[in-house]
Amino acid sequence: MIGFILRRLGSAVLVLFTTSAIAFLIFFATPGIDPAARIAGRGASAQTLAQVRSSFGLDKPLPVQYLLMMKHLFVTRDLNSFVNRGEMVVPQIVQAAPITLSLVIGSAIIAVASSFALGLISALYKGRVVDPIIMTLAVLGISIPVFWLGEVANLITQGTLHHSAFSWVPPLGYTPLTQDPIQWALHLLFPWLTMAVMYVGIYSRVLRAELVAAFNEDFVQAARAKGITERRVVLRHALRCALIPVISLFGLDLGVLVGGAALLTEVVFGLPGVGFLTYQALENVDLSMIMGTTIYAAFFVVLMNALVDILHAKLDPRIRHA
Repeated sequence: MIGFILRRLGSAVLVLFTTSAIAFLIFFATPGIDPAARIAGRGASAQTLAQVRSSFGLDKPLPVQYLLMMKHLFVTRDLNSFVNRGEMVVPQIVQAAPITLSLVIGSAIIAVASSFALGLISALYKGRVVDPIIMTLAVLGISIPVFWLGEVANLITQGTLHHSAFSWVPPLGYTPLTQDPIQWALHLLFPWLTMAVMYVGIYSRVLRAELVAAFNEDFVQAARAKGITERRVVLRHALRCALIPVISLFGLDLGVLVGGAALLTEVVFGLPGVGFLTYQALENVDLSMIMGTTIYAAFFVVLMNALVDILHAKLDPRIRHA
């Protein structure tokens, strides 16, 4: 088991290095990209551009530039934004991370609880009226784009109905939990619901399929033959088996969301999280911020992948030698 964990950690480091190197190379391979010109500003003279390239190390070979950037990002932690001079990358990501975590964790709780209930009800009432209704709603939830649903929510809560039915909904933005817990929750309520809709559809369908398959397994049939109550058969036997793929899927999705995949939700609702920070960096072609958010995202994706693999290896020893 220890050897398996060490192999996974080694591959995680390799993936982080590869991701950062590819992001760095893609930036410089993009036509018309000149970091020195963006730093120096419009109409900068050739002498000014040369001074900027020299001071930022942009006149050195790409491998040297990459190593210098990694040094400023991880060792000295004083990597500056190429667009907003004086603003350091690491503190901005650290400041934005709690907002993304608040959004992701809240929506994950809603999604998991709702998926658990809907998937279980649909499996228990397979073939009855409630089953196709729940599955149809699940498909609808998966199909609705997050940005469209978010805009509709804003149109309803911040538009004409804001002064009547939704006067309790605060303007778009974010209030820290430590400052005002109630306003924190109210600012995040509709972002939570908006982002949870898609994952409720996914997890409920997966859980239903796994439960239906588990009900036909020999160990479930044997438990029923022993006279164990149906409630215990479902909760202690079938559900425990069915939750394994759902937990794996949830772990991977959680890593992606914490890494910044909640970008559309953050942009639509004006939440200054890591996703919104990434959006601004891409819009402004800010290499240093792009590198910072890319490595941040890759870290959480790789971390959750490693944890899921280790969990699988713990549950199934055959995976350890795969």
